Amino acid sequence: MTLDATIARVTDRIRARSEGPRGDYLARMQAAADAGPARAHLSCGNQAHAYAAMGEDKDKLAGERAPNVGIVTAYNDMLSAHQPFETFPQTIKAALREVGATAQVAGGVPAMCDGVTQGQPGMDLSLFSRDVIAMAAAVALSHNTFDAALYLGVCDKIVPGLIMAAATFGHIPAIFIPAGPMTTGLPNDEKAKVRQQFAAGEVGRDALMAAEMASYHGPGTCTFYGTANTNQMLMEFMGLHLPGASFVNPNTPLRDALTVAGAKRAAEITALGNDYRPASEVLDEKAFVNGMVGLMATGGSTNHVLHLPAMARAAGIVLDLEDFDEISSVVPLMAKVYPNGLADVNHFHAAGGLQFMIRHLLDAGLLHEDAKTVAGDGLTRYTQEPKITEDGLVWEEADPESQNEKILRKPADPFQKTGGLKQLEGNLGRGVIKVSAVAPERHVIEAPVRVFKEQHEVKDAFKAGEFTSDTIVVVRFQGPKANGMPELHSLTPTLAVLQDRGLKVALVTDGRMSGASGKVPAAIHVSPEAADGGPLAKLQDGDMVRLDATTGELTCLSEGFESRAPVEPDLSGNQFGLGRELFGAFRTHVGPSTKGASVVL
Repeated sequence: MTLDATIARVTDRIRARSEGPRGDYLARMQAAADAGPARAHLSCGNQAHAYAAMGEDKDKLAGERAPNVGIVTAYNDMLSAHQPFETFPQTIKAALREVGATAQVAGGVPAMCDGVTQGQPGMDLSLFSRDVIAMAAAVALSHNTFDAALYLGVCDKIVPGLIMAAATFGHIPAIFIPAGPMTTGLPNDEKAKVRQQFAAGEVGRDALMAAEMASYHGPGTCTFYGTANTNQMLMEFMGLHLPGASFVNPNTPLRDALTVAGAKRAAEITALGNDYRPASEVLDEKAFVNGMVGLMATGGSTNHVLHLPAMARAAGIVLDLEDFDEISSVVPLMAKVYPNGLADVNHFHAAGGLQFMIRHLLDAGLLHEDAKTVAGDGLTRYTQEPKITEDGLVWEEADPESQNEKILRKPADPFQKTGGLKQLEGNLGRGVIKVSAVAPERHVIEAPVRVFKEQHEVKDAFKAGEFTSDTIVVVRFQGPKANGMPELHSLTPTLAVLQDRGLKVALVTDGRMSGASGKVPAAIHVSPEAADGGPLAKLQDGDMVRLDATTGELTCLSEGFESRAPVEPDLSGNQFGLGRELFGAFRTHVGPSTKGASVVL
């Protein structure tokens, strides 16, 4: 199928925009690759330090010609998604010994859980943890003793941070090894209903706790289609997973077989062999466009409007909000997964999952087939699904038909004709809105605003019964410079209750919403942020604001608005406590959300 004209145009625009930084990046990666296998340049003393504890692998490591794979792991046993990684290093080392190679755990990276810190002070570190993860992975790989890297990570900021590191060390191959989603528990819509009942005071905390524990109940990724599972989709669409690896449950024979296969594949694609596939060549413009297509087709997390530009910049590629908007305009929404539907990711995978989607997006000309991936040349490989047969792990063509059209549909008969992500612009700045789960009659909201500085103030006003008419809730000073740009997902039940009462409500913020945000219209990532003197700092209670997701308008309609001086708030309350004092330099030097809100790029 001929490549869609819009996809081709956006790709060409990205390539032209990125010509300078991408050229410089590739030159650096080529110079690093030309230096040859790293261990050949280490002194005997350097090598002795590196191999001292490696036991039976010492001779292979000292011999210099056997591939040595560095493992960068986000393991901890507080995150259900990362707990399965505890045993992966031993599995990987054993698999590589079978093919005459070695592996070492190069280092660990922090992995915080937004589900634990949601609505708490610790969430102020969440977005910044992405850049810390990138730096921690760089420290791990800086020993310069590895011919390839395996990255063990799943959740919200972990995968983007690891991608930033993989691109920075792009002269060596990179394969991402997932742990998979937890098995299905309490349905997400039932959990959401209990959350709303609790917010409305209809049930007690005991009922809320029981629902939450029944939903988040075992090892693996949370089963809704939030940022973590969107990460897994991206790794497959961008060719950094093995085909079909994303949504296989932990602690199953297929999951283990895919981990072994990923380890062995890493050894095959080093510069020591005949199929060298450095990360710098996989992470090109086509890969990032394919990732954006996947984001739109699946109704993925808005957090990736921040993460993808930061990931791309690490590879010398410059993305802009207009790229997301234009791709969204031609990519249909093919999946209905909570919060965009009732199904969870296990149901989505069973219905045909990513293999179904990639096949039909390729057929529709909406993906670059000629992409370089860790599995080989061409994205068609990712229409195959892994299976265990009597011959071991094999890949077979996946069924081209959806197994459940309430969950998964072909591009010709989508749930929506567009991807549901819209760029917003106006005298309030630039931002984005995700409308894939928002009812069409709520795509345009024009109402007076109530202005808040903190999300808890919104909840207090709700409990006091202050919302009795149509309202646009503005929560400002939530951007990266103000307080690290925490997610405001804990507002979702409150705003959903107001909406269910028949009010027209919306959220406008320079902060983030979760990948689990859903049916309430939310203009997010508004830039310039209020703490940087952005227009949100000029708003006053009662101002009329128009949020139009059909035309992409975000405008204050009140006379004299633009001539006002911005408010200068006291932000001292969010600069200290629970580690926030250590991130002052991050808040000072962070870039705007439109460029990925990164400190290091």
